[in-house]
Amino acid sequence: MMTLFSTDGCHLCEQAWQLLEQNGVSAQTELKDIMDNEQWLADYRVRIPVLRREDGAELNWPFTAADLIEFNRVRT
Repeated sequence: MMTLFSTDGCHLCEQAWQLLEQNGVSAQTELKDIMDNEQWLADYRVRIPVLRREDGAELNWPFTAADLIEFNRVRT
């Protein structure tokens, strides 16, 4: 499972989610709103969208389909 940190009204977050969907990764990704947690807000306020693997590795936006595939491949 991976996590995409985002928030409502973030057009970059919407683009990132679309990329996850297009590459078949959205089903294994939780969407987390940084407004729901003070630590997430502090950590990701100016960085979202950020994709995080279970091992803690993060992929910062902007990322491409190739970046996403490599990031997902490394975790498996």
